[in-house]
Amino acid sequence: MTTTAQPETSATDTDDPSGSTKIVPSPQDHPKENGEDAAASLKYSLLGPSLLKAGQDTVDQLKVSEIIYNASRGSKYFNREEARDRSLTAKIDQILSKKRELEKLDLGHELRVAGSLIAQLELSRDLSQYIVHVDCDAFYAAVEQLDRPELKDLPFAVGGGVLTTCNYVARKYGCRSGMAGFVAKKLCPELILLPISFDKYTAKAGEVREIIAEYDPNFESASIDEAYLNITDYCTRHAMAPADAVAKMRSDIHERTSITVSAGIAANTRLAKICSNMNKPNGQYVLPSERGAILEFMRDLPCRKVNGIGRVFERELAALGIHTLGDIYSNRQYLRNLFGEKASEFLVHCFLGLGRTCVKPAETYERKSVGTESTFRVMSDPTELRNKLRRTSEDLEQDLRRAECKGRTLCLKVKLHTFEVLTRQTVLPRAVHLATDLYSHALPMLTKLEQEIPGMKLRLMGLRCTNLATTKKPNSMAFFGLKSRGNRSEGHETTSAKKTTNLDGGKWETQPVGISAVLSGEQRAQGTRETKLTGRNSPSQFASHSDGDEITPHSRQYDGEPLFAEPEWWNCPICNRLQVAEERRFNDHIDLCLSRQAIRDTIQKEAVMPSQEPKTSKMEHKKPKERKRGRHATTLDPKQKRLCFG
Repeated sequence: MTTTAQPETSATDTDDPSGSTKIVPSPQDHPKENGEDAAASLKYSLLGPSLLKAGQDTVDQLKVSEIIYNASRGSKYFNREEARDRSLTAKIDQILSKKRELEKLDLGHELRVAGSLIAQLELSRDLSQYIVHVDCDAFYAAVEQLDRPELKDLPFAVGGGVLTTCNYVARKYGCRSGMAGFVAKKLCPELILLPISFDKYTAKAGEVREIIAEYDPNFESASIDEAYLNITDYCTRHAMAPADAVAKMRSDIHERTSITVSAGIAANTRLAKICSNMNKPNGQYVLPSERGAILEFMRDLPCRKVNGIGRVFERELAALGIHTLGDIYSNRQYLRNLFGEKASEFLVHCFLGLGRTCVKPAETYERKSVGTESTFRVMSDPTELRNKLRRTSEDLEQDLRRAECKGRTLCLKVKLHTFEVLTRQTVLPRAVHLATDLYSHALPMLTKLEQEIPGMKLRLMGLRCTNLATTKKPNSMAFFGLKSRGNRSEGHETTSAKKTTNLDGGKWETQPVGISAVLSGEQRAQGTRETKLTGRNSPSQFASHSDGDEITPHSRQYDGEPLFAEPEWWNCPICNRLQVAEERRFNDHIDLCLSRQAIRDTIQKEAVMPSQEPKTSKMEHKKPKERKRGRHATTLDPKQKRLCFG
C-alpha cells in the first residue's frame, strides 16, 4: 500500500504520548477475575500478541474479539487457550492474595530498596546518543505489492494457515499477523491470501540493509525487516540533526527499493522501538533526549506498548492497578515480593525510560542456542514421526554449521494436537553437530514421550542445542599472545601503491613492503606458496641469519623481471618471523624459540621473587669434606631451583 509520509512529531507536540486513539478492550475493564466474567478475559486473550499492530487505530476490538471467540469456539486451540486462561486467573488470585498480606506489613524497607534502585539506575542514564529503530511497513505485503501493483487498494495478506502479515487495507478490518487464516476470512471475506516467498523478502531486505549501512556500518539487525542504528557519529560528521538524517535515510530507502519504512528516534533502543510505531506507516517520531520529556512520555504510556510486556504480564499488572508505566512508581513497594528481583528491576527500567545505547551487529553477540522447528499437519504414525525427527536433525546440523558451533545439551520440543507444548532435554556425553548424532540422542526422548502418551499426535516438532562450543579454527597468533602481521608494520617505512576494491569505490591505498607483503596464512593453507610483493615489478632478495630466525627484505629490480626465483616461506607461530620452507630447519627454529621463551619466562619470574640461599644441614657444616667419591663440589647458583621430593 502506497502511503504518504506523515509530519514529524515529538513528545511535546501531542497530548497523547501513546500517539494513537485505539479502542482496545483493556484487561481491567473486562476480565474481573471471577467465574461470571471469565469469558471476557478469554476474549481479550484471543485477540493475540499483535493486538497493538499499526493500522488498527479505528478498529472496534470488541467486535473483533467477539468474532474470534465465536469462530474458534469448540476447537482444540480454543480449549487450550481456555485452560491457560483459567490457570492465569488462578495465578492472579494468588498474586492479589499475597498483595493483601503485604499491605498489612510495614513496607518501609521495600520503599527504601526501590528508591535506592531508582537512584542507582538514574546514574546510568545516557542522553548523548541518537538511537534509531527502523521498521519496514508491512514488509512482506509491500514486497508482494511490487510484483502485483493491482493489489494496492485491495485487502490482502501473506500466509496460509496463519497470517505472517497483511497490508493496511486489511488491517482496517482487524486482520493482523499471527491470526488464523479462517478467522481473518470471517473478519474480511474479500481478503486475498498470497503464498510466502522468502527468497524475494530476503533479497529486498538485503537492499534495505545496504542503505542502512551507509548511516551506521555497525547497525544491529533485529529481524528481516527492522534494525537499530546509532547515528551519533553520522550526525556529527555531516552536521545534521537526527530527524533530518533519518528523513534522508527513509527517502533513500524508498527511492532505491520502493519500500517505505517508519522510524523512531530516541536516546536508547527501548524508547526508539516504541517511537517507531507512533507514526506508522511511512513516518517518524522524535523523542527529545531530555530526562523530563522521557519521564513524561513514559508516565502515560500503556504497559502493553513496551516490548517485553505481553498478554500475560499485562493482565497481572492490571490486576494490581498498574495500567500505565506511571503506575509502577506508586506500586514499587510490592514489585519485588510479587514478581521477583529481575521482573521488578525490568519494570523500574521501563518506568524511567532506560535502555541500552550500545548498538552492534547481531553476529557479535554470544550465541546461547541454535534451534529449528516446523509446524505440520497432525501426525501420529511412529514411522512418520521418526522421519520428521531425522529431517529436523538435518536442518539443525546445517544451522550449527552456519553458526560454527556444537551443542552439549539437546532439547526436543513437540506440540500436541491439543496445542499443548512439551519439552524434553538431555545432556550429551560430548558436543555434537552431525545429524546422525543429533538423531540418535533425540530418538530416546521421542520414544519416551510415545510411552508416556499412547497414541500421541503432534503438529509441531523442533530441536535445539544449548551449552554451545565453537568449531571455529583457532588463531595460532592469538594463542601465543602475538599480534597479527598486519599490526606489525611500524618498522617498515617503504610503501608502494596497490589497487583494491573497497567501500570507497576502489581507491588506491598504500601498503608496507616486506613481511606484511607476503601472502596471508589462509592463502598459504590453500597451497599458494608464491611470495607476492606490493607492486608488480618489485622482486626481493632475502638474506637470513645463520639460525634462520629473521628475514631482512631488500627490494631490487632488474629490467622489470625478478633477478632470482623467490623462495617459499613459512611463518613461525612463536616469534612471528618468516622462515625458509624447509621442515628440519623450521622445526629446529621452533625448538629454539620455545627454549628462548622458557628461559626468558624463568628469568623474569626469578627476578621478581627474592633469592633465597639454600639451607645446609649441621652435618654439612661439620663435615664439609665428606663427599661421595666421583662427585665434585660445585658452587650453588642462587637462581637454580632446588627440587625437593617427599
